[in-house]
Amino acid sequence: MRELKILVIVIFFTLVTYWGVEPYAHSQMHKHVESENFEYKDLPKVEKGDIAKGKELVMSNCTACHSIKAENMPAPMDPVTSSASYGVNPPDLSNVGAIMDEKYLAAFIADPAKASNVAHKFTPESGKVHPMPGYSWMPKEDIASIVAYLKSIAPKEVTPKEAFVTACGRCHAARYDGKMLGEKWTQIGQKPKFKFDKDSLAFDIKVMEYQDNLKKYMGKLPPDLSIIIRARSEHFLKTFIENPQTQLPGTAMPRVGLSEEGFEKVMQYLENIGDPSKPARDALGYKFLIYMAIFTLFAVLWKKSVWKKLH
Repeated sequence: MRELKILVIVIFFTLVTYWGVEPYAHSQMHKHVESENFEYKDLPKVEKGDIAKGKELVMSNCTACHSIKAENMPAPMDPVTSSASYGVNPPDLSNVGAIMDEKYLAAFIADPAKASNVAHKFTPESGKVHPMPGYSWMPKEDIASIVAYLKSIAPKEVTPKEAFVTACGRCHAARYDGKMLGEKWTQIGQKPKFKFDKDSLAFDIKVMEYQDNLKKYMGKLPPDLSIIIRARSEHFLKTFIENPQTQLPGTAMPRVGLSEEGFEKVMQYLENIGDPSKPARDALGYKFLIYMAIFTLFAVLWKKSVWKKLH
């Protein structure tokens, strides 16, 4: 009985340390920011737009820089040339309507620097201008029509990797892509093959090809996000992606305008590449606890059996 009491005390203080002291220490070390759940309350609502009109406006105003694979429209320049011209490779517009908030899209079209919270980078004193021109001169009805069109061509289902490429992959590398760790690494118990597949990292290689242009535009090279899921909590990543300025004032990283669903897709991709063994650990966790309970019971019974003559 004495041993059981000691065990209970040890478990109690271990849990207090793990769920009490450590979280408290982190809360004091790191700035706490409340999430707005991707509601973008600082941005006005978007009126219902005309899809047909939106298509005309996109074709006449956007396709000089952007590709739209959903409409079989290739990019006017390759990523390296685009980054040399604009600092960053303009995104394909096929998925933006599925993963980005419509209020953000409308605000970004009107004033990209202000909507993405990087206006501090493009002051008159800096002599720099945002690579995408603002369309604040355009009537709000027309901007709403562009948003409606972008939402109409977006697929109903976007894969986690597609969401990452659209929202993050033009600036951030992700070298630990699926095929690099093994084709079927999401399956529980599947052993990684550690075979580098160039095709699986096509988008990543493009980022590395124009990293000098990207560094010049951003001020420093954005970090590789392969294992960011292990370095930062979900709350930090959520609030940082939601509005980078709240966690790191003055940062060059823009607010990308993801919707709640878009964020979840990106997080799923980061978990897949950064912590592929998580499903296996989750599946094994309760089995391990059952094993430890049975082991403890047998250990106590064995101890009583061995020492019963001495007590």
